Amino acid sequence: MTRPQIIALTSLLFFILIGCSTDSMDKDSVDDGLMTEGEELYFPPLNSDDWETISYESLGWNEAATPSLFTFLEENSTDAFLILKNGRIAEEKYFGDFDKNKNHTWNSAAKTLTSLTVGIAQEEGFLSVDNPSSDYMGSGWSSLTSENELKITVRNHLTMTTGLDYTVTNNFCTDKECLIYKNEPDSFWYYHNATYTLLDKIISGAVAQDFEAYFNSKMRDKIGMQGSWIKVGYNNLYFSTARSMARFGLLNLNKGKWEEETLLSDMDYFTAMTSTSQELNKSYGYLWWLNGQDNFRLPESEAQLQGKLIPAAPDDLIAGLGAADQKLYVVPSIDLVIVRMGGAANSAALGPTSFDNALWEKINAIIN
Repeated sequence: MTRPQIIALTSLLFFILIGCSTDSMDKDSVDDGLMTEGEELYFPPLNSDDWETISYESLGWNEAATPSLFTFLEENSTDAFLILKNGRIAEEKYFGDFDKNKNHTWNSAAKTLTSLTVGIAQEEGFLSVDNPSSDYMGSGWSSLTSENELKITVRNHLTMTTGLDYTVTNNFCTDKECLIYKNEPDSFWYYHNATYTLLDKIISGAVAQDFEAYFNSKMRDKIGMQGSWIKVGYNNLYFSTARSMARFGLLNLNKGKWEEETLLSDMDYFTAMTSTSQELNKSYGYLWWLNGQDNFRLPESEAQLQGKLIPAAPDDLIAGLGAADQKLYVVPSIDLVIVRMGGAANSAALGPTSFDNALWEKINAIIN
């Protein structure tokens, strides 16, 4: 045989062997070392309960550390815990009578849903984050003068820098009487929930459609999530299964693209959303919490603290964090998405807590 013929025959045999190996692979798992760090992400099918899994053994993880993790989670009022590796389920654990079909509130972790929705609306030409929020809510949405109201942009709502008075009796109140001038926009960072909640009105005003209907059609239904927004007082809370939160995490791990469908192609917005958005709190993007920075501020505090948000976690971690320790962690460097839902572990804090670091110490004992 000639050299080209030998090369062609060798290539043919290689692809035949690969094809046979793929056909024999269990459809519900990837095992025996077949998964590699550089492999493409897996996306679970839409409108289906099927979701491929991957074993600790194939990942080289320490399964002996799981009892300690599970005990820690159970002792800290956890309902649901998931780990995705490259999109596949490496761990899924439920506690008490909670299961994969039950819905749980995301609390403020759902702010990340709103942030990505703003990016989609901007890409579609409905709004600009640099425009005054009054362009979409109409003038007179606050108690500010018209001049001061026009200084507040959509970006200020995304970054917690509106300058509105966060010391009012009810920090969640979105009534005009509760929205009072305190500082110039961009001059101070404070975790002011009312200014976030107003983004619902900004989006609905911009797209001329109900906020939830727009969110469902542009994001939820496209990635196979379920769940709904429910008004609780002034808050608009999202409730879903833990797997739906994991789907959203996977969407962000892949930078706004679900399999072959791109929900957000504006990488400038995605990068801004998941990077330091202002120098007042380096650990905050557009409603996402960021690890690996040298300082941070916490909800319900004016103090600036030095160091990383979650010292035990990877520096590139981005997170959706909600009251009572609702957690959505996305770690691009190691292709992880981690979800924790449940009751408050050790406090009713709105955002990051000491539970985050303790949880990551348990996770590290497994993945490292």
